[in-house]
Amino acid sequence: KMPASIPEADGRHRASAAFSLSFLSLVFSITAFSSSYWCEGTRKVAKPFCKGDSKGDLCIRFNSPDGNSSQAVQYIWETGDDKFVEKKFHAGIWYSCEEMINEDGERCRSFISLTPASDRGVLWLSIVAELLYVVLLLTGNILMSVEMCYYSSVIDGLKINAFSAVVTVLAGLLGMVAHMMYTTVFQMTVNLGPEDWRPHTWDYGWSYGLAWTSFACCMAAAVTTINKYTKTILEFKHKRKKLERSFRIQYKFPDP
Repeated sequence: KMPASIPEADGRHRASAAFSLSFLSLVFSITAFSSSYWCEGTRKVAKPFCKGDSKGDLCIRFNSPDGNSSQAVQYIWETGDDKFVEKKFHAGIWYSCEEMINEDGERCRSFISLTPASDRGVLWLSIVAELLYVVLLLTGNILMSVEMCYYSSVIDGLKINAFSAVVTVLAGLLGMVAHMMYTTVFQMTVNLGPEDWRPHTWDYGWSYGLAWTSFACCMAAAVTTINKYTKTILEFKHKRKKLERSFRIQYKFPDP
């Protein structure tokens, strides 16, 4: 007969650590997936003509209100960077936004519509992988919470523990693939995307870092869960050997 209990304190600490890491991973992944700050940068665009009484360095004025006047040639004297302005932008999986010139607010466009047609399939695969990543993380969280509250059978707890470990590992692999596919699609969009969107300078934003932090927490949760499962199995084997040895001594069976 197998022992009915294991050292509870250590097992609960490991289960709590795995659940906490998995929950953090879920929160980070949902936050990153729904945000538009995976990549940030600037676009270099020509200054628009000033309208009405608007003043400032973000638009170009004529000496005459008549746009067809010969004095409009003043625009030609705006050379080099003087006739350009940098607009900040940020992009995510779902949409890309950039600030307006001489106006408050931002103008947003669907990132899917900006992606080259040849790469939209990869982007959709990335989106599906991200969704599956979130679903598997949620499933792993539910299993871990059930395991933490389930004490009637150690064997059933081990089965739940093993299944949650497999689900968490699969989630981590899907998350890694999804993040890498999006990185590839964004770089292709920078090179081949619409002329009125291509950035002048860009870098990865806080959402991108949060997505990879989610992946790191997910894999840490998987390692902790697998470690708990392995240690529990080893403790079972050790206790069974001690129990068999005590039976032999009690009934004086020969030790093989």
